[in-house]
Amino acid sequence: MTVRALAKTLALVRRAEAVAARLDTRAWVVQRRERTHHLIELGGLVTKAGLVDLTDDDRAALLGGLLELADQLQDVGRADVLARWRHRGRHVFEADAESHHSKREKAR
Repeated sequence: MTVRALAKTLALVRRAEAVAARLDTRAWVVQRRERTHHLIELGGLVTKAGLVDLTDDDRAALLGGLLELADQLQDVGRADVLARWRHRGRHVFEADAESHHSKREKAR
């Protein structure tokens, strides 16, 4: 077998393994995949809020800020704080959705 044929075979094997990994339905694999997806989404929220740029990607500063938020939620006015944050976040999500919709309309 030539080196080229061996490389092609190895690439096919790796591709088949990747497909098998994506189709793996064992409970622990599915849970891990869902958890990974959830964590990626949360990281996207940190980026969407501009925190990565505002802190120059300083992980200690980001963690400190998140801990401050957690402290705020432990106070008596937790429901009010959550309602205020939720309102502001929904406003941004709605604005993004409108922006994406208008971009699609312009592309047509």
